[in-house]
Amino acid sequence: MRGLTGKNAIVTGAGGAIGGAICRRFADEGVNVALFDVNGDAANAAAAGLAESGVKTSVHAVDIADMDAVAAAVDAAEDALGPMDILVNNAGWDKFANFLETDPPLWEKIIAINLKGPINMHYAVLKKMSERRSGTVVNISSDAARVGSSGEAVYSACKGGIVAMTKTLAREMARSGIRLNAVCPGPTETPLFQSFLGEGEAGQKIYHALERSVPLKRLGQPEDMPGIVAFLASDDAAYITGQVISVSGGLTMHG
Repeated sequence: MRGLTGKNAIVTGAGGAIGGAICRRFADEGVNVALFDVNGDAANAAAAGLAESGVKTSVHAVDIADMDAVAAAVDAAEDALGPMDILVNNAGWDKFANFLETDPPLWEKIIAINLKGPINMHYAVLKKMSERRSGTVVNISSDAARVGSSGEAVYSACKGGIVAMTKTLAREMARSGIRLNAVCPGPTETPLFQSFLGEGEAGQKIYHALERSVPLKRLGQPEDMPGIVAFLASDDAAYITGQVISVSGGLTMHG
């Protein structure tokens, strides 16, 4: 991809399956990576996997729902690597349950991780990008935001908020030369997805039913996501902002 080598990126949820895959792709493109994750051990393990690439890394164990912690971590990342050119808001979490079987403490946790956290990250990073009048943001939303997903009402609401925020900030930040776009994964084989399926025959039936419903006849893999993220962060996408792109094997097709 054009224009990525030597850039600096923050990736949240860097210790997870999709986050780790994004970090590896950035490292392959010569991007220095600040790995943000609430699980410091997972982030350190992901950073260790980038050692052979020769890029610089820094690891930050941070709860993105805590604004003060986010501001401190962003400052520390820039102290370690230099000004941040790219932000990928990837961190996310959910617990699958029908809405009427959930309660306010669960809603608050889902909202804190999936909506408040990215809002905090935008605020901390965009202030710095706007001063430099350059930067790109790629937000990992979900196809749950576009078409809904049974058992994920509050999560879907949060991810819908991320899509709306991406479009709004793309308008606001264009005058500062900053682009924002959103990527919406479809069903993807991650530990969170496996927890939804559960064990045994019932889980396998759901898995195969989803497979059959995808035109490309397979579920997404974490490695299916980094290509579009790298593209949107690169100079190859210099005239693209405010867009929402599904990576779903054709399960969702929007005009």
